Amino acid sequence: QVQLVESGGGLVQPGGSLRLSCAASGSIFSIYDMGWYRQAPGKQRELVAHITSGGSTNYADSVKGRFTISRDNAKNTVYLRMNSLKPEDTAVYYCNAGNTDPIPDSDYDRPGDYWGQGTQVTVSS
Repeated sequence: QVQLVESGGGLVQPGGSLRLSCAASGSIFSIYDMGWYRQAPGKQRELVAHITSGGSTNYADSVKGRFTISRDNAKNTVYLRMNSLKPEDTAVYYCNAGNTDPIPDSDYDRPGDYWGQGTQVTVSS
């Protein structure tokens, strides 16, 4: 089992940047595929970015070229660097562990079993 704690959210102006962090504990972090999901008010949760235990990445079309997911296994942490933020990026962002078959932009995506508590990102002038 793994526990996840997100941090780094906040209020940022359009065009700005943020870096989210997700610290993991309780299990062997390096074996888990990790993902970042987001949920905006009135919308379904969606997979934003995913990184395998081996470091391969996958992104939703809406964030490609703007967001970068990375991981530091020595620190048991996964990151989401978000650049060129837009108002439509406003959402609660959640860290997830254990999705071994990510399918961004699809209703068939099935998250892993472990979630963090979420961190709010608001993009507004």
